[in-house]
Amino acid sequence: MLARLKAGFLVLWPWAVCLILCGPWLIPAAAHISGNGHRWVDILAQFTGPALIGSVIASLLVMAMKRPPLMIIAFGTLLICTGAVIPQASPPRGAPERGAPVLTVYSANLNAENGDVEAVAASIRAARPDLILLIEVSPAVFAARHEVLADYPYQHASETIVPKGSRGSVILASRYPLTPVPGRPDQLSALQAVSDTPLGPVHLVGVHLTRPWPFQYQWGQIIQSMSLAERLEDVTDPILVAGDFNAVSSARIGRQVKAETGLTPAPAWPGTWPTELPSWLGIGIDHQWRSDELVFLSRRIGKRTGSDHYPVVSRVTRARPQPGR
Repeated sequence: MLARLKAGFLVLWPWAVCLILCGPWLIPAAAHISGNGHRWVDILAQFTGPALIGSVIASLLVMAMKRPPLMIIAFGTLLICTGAVIPQASPPRGAPERGAPVLTVYSANLNAENGDVEAVAASIRAARPDLILLIEVSPAVFAARHEVLADYPYQHASETIVPKGSRGSVILASRYPLTPVPGRPDQLSALQAVSDTPLGPVHLVGVHLTRPWPFQYQWGQIIQSMSLAERLEDVTDPILVAGDFNAVSSARIGRQVKAETGLTPAPAWPGTWPTELPSWLGIGIDHQWRSDELVFLSRRIGKRTGSDHYPVVSRVTRARPQPGR
């Protein structure tokens, strides 16, 4: 009897180890692939980026077991996790217009408790952006904004951002003339302006969505995404929206923003939160979005600011005109 149990154990233990190594990473991937917008499923779909890294490590460990059937399972898991990340890592980029000017765009959640003014200034200097969109700006950074943004003569800032309870302030800055756009009374923490850039007028929106359920009430992000769409419905200029969406671009809120605004996100991998982890282990919740008149040429993680979010730095140009438009 003992010999039979031992033989069974020797047969089953590799399969059990494979399941333990690979199984957990399939859960976020399955949540994404399902397309289900239920709050329980959506919160799992936020972790497809870390799940991909986990599946890579799991595959390497299973390879060390040198059992082909298990390796097939591990590589299958890796393929599924990769497929779940592709929509946020490689969204449609569009075709750039040849010879059009290129702008560098810097956006960041600076953390309302972050008083490291020098780190913020150094991060912006390193990126050398043309357009800057900052959200959750702390009182210390807000007070020093003219020094931090000394190279940006055009600024639009708000010390108090509605709705009540929102953290920090929002600042838009540009090397080019900036015209503030009045907001509307809603539940969205956002600031808008039009910058007269070499690409022509660009409608800028610095935005901060609330945290997802279960950290906030489950309809919060949905209502705020609707408000963003309403603010943009009459805009005719090219649009650039940037900020902290507290959600990956391929999950429920990202799908809603795409559907209601027609905007397209920049690639969102490596992740931007939290900075306690390397960006390739993080979650991409800080985004830049463009209208069809613009194209993202590149997107990268910026130098740390002292916040718990990494900044996002992109290069933007004009999209190639479409035939018949």
